[in-house]
Amino acid sequence: MPDQGRSHDEILSELRQMAAEEDRAWEGGHCSGTMYCGDHDHYGFLTDAFGLFAHANALQRDICPSATRFESEIIAMTLDMLHGEAVTESAPCGLVTSGGTGSISHAMLAYREQGRKTRGLSRVNVIKPETGHPAFDKACHLFDIELRRAPIDPDTTLVDVAAMAELIDDETVAIIGSACNYGYGTIDPIEQLSDLALERGIGLHVDGCLGGFLLPWGQELGYPIPTFDFRLPGVTTISADTHKYGYAFKGSSVLAFRDPALRNAQYFFLTDWTGGKYCSPGMDGSRSVGLLAATWASMVSIGREGYRGYAEQIFATAEKFKDAVRSHPELRIMGEPTFCFSFTSDDFDIYLINDRMRTKGWRFNGQQYPNAIHMAVTRPQTQVGIAEQFAADLDEAVGWALEHRGEPAQTGAIYGGVAGGMNDEADEFISMVMADMMDHQMALPD
Repeated sequence: MPDQGRSHDEILSELRQMAAEEDRAWEGGHCSGTMYCGDHDHYGFLTDAFGLFAHANALQRDICPSATRFESEIIAMTLDMLHGEAVTESAPCGLVTSGGTGSISHAMLAYREQGRKTRGLSRVNVIKPETGHPAFDKACHLFDIELRRAPIDPDTTLVDVAAMAELIDDETVAIIGSACNYGYGTIDPIEQLSDLALERGIGLHVDGCLGGFLLPWGQELGYPIPTFDFRLPGVTTISADTHKYGYAFKGSSVLAFRDPALRNAQYFFLTDWTGGKYCSPGMDGSRSVGLLAATWASMVSIGREGYRGYAEQIFATAEKFKDAVRSHPELRIMGEPTFCFSFTSDDFDIYLINDRMRTKGWRFNGQQYPNAIHMAVTRPQTQVGIAEQFAADLDEAVGWALEHRGEPAQTGAIYGGVAGGMNDEADEFISMVMADMMDHQMALPD
């Protein structure tokens, strides 16, 4: 804490310099995922919308009624995109959360509470594919839910539905499918999972955190994307991140519910507190209305036509990227992916490709078991010439990897990026993780 405060101009000058330096890391279109929009004019517009309501608290709706409008219309637009009109037995609804982990956590809490209240269960379990996001593991850890993992088909990278069915028992409250999964960009057989959920009388959560705001437009454009939303009667919840391909600011996601009873199961009430009767629809208390305003502004400014247009560019660019990978017999794409894909090699350590591509400014995300490189195509990659640059740089990197096969790679798989060149604190954290693995003698796949 400084003894004396600094001037606004001095602080803003320092912040602008920091922001400009960090923006250069992604503006060129060489970064997988992370920056889904990349349009500084759009960011400026959202900043203006955010600033008008940044100081307002969404907890106090009597003096901030705009928060109710923003939140309800964000949910309504998301349900429209996810075919909420197909639900006839109830009134679909939703919850705006702080991100994908927030949406997944609220869903798991809702299934636990519903299992306790309607089925009298003291212990509950949910079942996810091995490829399911770690946010499910985190949520189950926090809410004392048993998490079971169903294997995937190593060729398709999709969950084995029969194996998942074998894991269901009397304490199972929900199964999970991804549309699409983070690692491989492939879509689990949601229609089969829907049938399974209906047959067993349990919930089905579709994790659309990554693809929820892009796959629907891809379907409208004619891409071979299977149905994954509320048109399937067994789908009971869907998470879809507005802060990814909804092009809102970070910290925004929607959890959509087929039935209000499931949403209401995770509400919290404390009616005998001396400070007044307290009730909360989600885990967060105070929230800035600014983020709701900015998310709403993003969605209504783009609209269906705008989202379809951006999706068309992204899907077309992703095909160019995948074609570049397929042009090399030494490389292999995992499964049948969409706009997000992962590739590996049976001829050399795939991280040799990453080592070389890093020298050309590319930033990929890493997979393991097997080692692979992940690329999520976003709007920055749709800039003119980026796909062609990827193809040229990949050509050179494959040749380099072949020359250096057998040598150890300098990078490895870390969620959100590929390890290498980190600061001391990050290196220390990774060392702690590795030490914990050794202490617990964790068995890793070959």
